[in-house]
Amino acid sequence: MSAKLWRGLAHNWSWKLGALAVAILVWLILAGAPEAVALQSVPILYQNLHNGLILAADAPGSLRAELRGPARNLTESALSSVFVRLDLSSVDRPGEQTLTISSAEFNLPHGVAFLRAIPSQVRLQIFRIASKEVPVRVRLDGALPPGYRIVQAQPLPDRVRISGPEPRVQSIVTANTDFIDVRNLTQTTEVQTNAFVDDARVQFESAPVVKVRLIVEKIQDGRE
Repeated sequence: MSAKLWRGLAHNWSWKLGALAVAILVWLILAGAPEAVALQSVPILYQNLHNGLILAADAPGSLRAELRGPARNLTESALSSVFVRLDLSSVDRPGEQTLTISSAEFNLPHGVAFLRAIPSQVRLQIFRIASKEVPVRVRLDGALPPGYRIVQAQPLPDRVRISGPEPRVQSIVTANTDFIDVRNLTQTTEVQTNAFVDDARVQFESAPVVKVRLIVEKIQDGRE
């Protein structure tokens, strides 16, 4: 060893020796840290489902994962960004689909290992997206003052287009308006209201706003 190299190594040798000791101590602490196992609820992210297909409402939104690693890496905050990514790009038709959960679907922090998922598989029901037009049914609340009656309740538009999972869309017969209070009505009136369908998974393809023209006439003596 040359004198110059030796002098370089010997310069501030006490500081260098101390730094080496600290590095060795940190390594020993990390290497000897006890491992732990945790059960963590993990959200499921579904990706790449083909246009024209939709998941059933009961598709699971999360699962429980058994994870192993240093205890400091298994805290709630350390695992808060973990999720399961399920790629549905291979699904090209409606029906049932079973996906097996593996470590490849997880984004895990460094040092954390996947042991198992509970459940170990996710079963999905996939539907085709369908659409159709349904008539608008006007709903009235109350009775007009004595001597008056409603001749006609005309919604505009009188039909609306809905879309959603095919079986659910096919089961919808009408779209209903909110109740319109007619208890003080004595003349022809136009009211703006909203329409709805009795299925949260079915939606309107345009704003469900309906104008209803209520044609009122006075009942003449001797007429019912």
